[in-house]
Amino acid sequence: MPVYEYFTVDVFTNRRFGGNQLAVFPDADGIDDLMMQALAAELNYSETTFVLPPENPSNTARVRIFNRKNEMPFAGHPNVGTAFVLAQLGRAKEGTLRFEEISGRVDIELIKEGGAVVGAKIDAPQPLQTLSTLPAAKIAACLSLTEADIDLTEHQPLLASVGIGFVLVAVSAASLAAAAPDIGAYRKLLAARPDLNERLSILLYAKVASDIRARMFAPLAGTWEDPATGSANAALAALRLSLSSAETLRYKAMQGVEMGRESHLELQAWRAADGIRASVGGRCVSVFHGTIQL
Repeated sequence: MPVYEYFTVDVFTNRRFGGNQLAVFPDADGIDDLMMQALAAELNYSETTFVLPPENPSNTARVRIFNRKNEMPFAGHPNVGTAFVLAQLGRAKEGTLRFEEISGRVDIELIKEGGAVVGAKIDAPQPLQTLSTLPAAKIAACLSLTEADIDLTEHQPLLASVGIGFVLVAVSAASLAAAAPDIGAYRKLLAARPDLNERLSILLYAKVASDIRARMFAPLAGTWEDPATGSANAALAALRLSLSSAETLRYKAMQGVEMGRESHLELQAWRAADGIRASVGGRCVSVFHGTIQL
């Protein structure tokens, strides 16, 4: 029976047991789809990644990302963490990596300090798409808030994507702290909105000076709350730039505080020929290393 190595890392943190957990199988050739999903469910992290040989030999790898219930076309912290693990294994060429994923190619730059790799920065694979708005009252119900808690100053609750869709919702700092997912309201809203394609993940955020505090709930995907959501924060960075006249935007986001897994994300958005692009980066810390016999 084949034996597969896996590594776990905490992403968007500089200390163990902070940030967002990730499991990485760096040599996953031979693991079938059903087993990948079963392993992701068993490990019970927000996501687990499986690294395969690339279809294009000029790229580093093909990376498949699974949450507890489904395969994902793209996600932020799994790319950052997988790049970090591969760098630890000596598989990074000149500090850059290129991953093939369902949403497209993800370009990655390693973050180094004193010659050591301490994290990574990824470019989202697609420009910003703003897909549809959702009623503030129904989104508030999903978050156990009132409609008055939703800040409509700059935008309505909005489904946006830079590779995978999230509903982006502005709230006050007090409402951010008070929010909690109502799974019944989630199910009701998802059933009423076929345009959501059976996916309802909500990033709510509040401004703190020039930066952002965020939380993300996706209970229907098995993630009651996520400690750090790079793809959602990247979509938010792109959206925020689209609402301004600036050419670029840089800021920091903090997530996971309410869970006791404080996470720190570095965001950037810029105007490109094909639309507004975004990147997200941060530090990583190695945690576990093990094997599984299949």
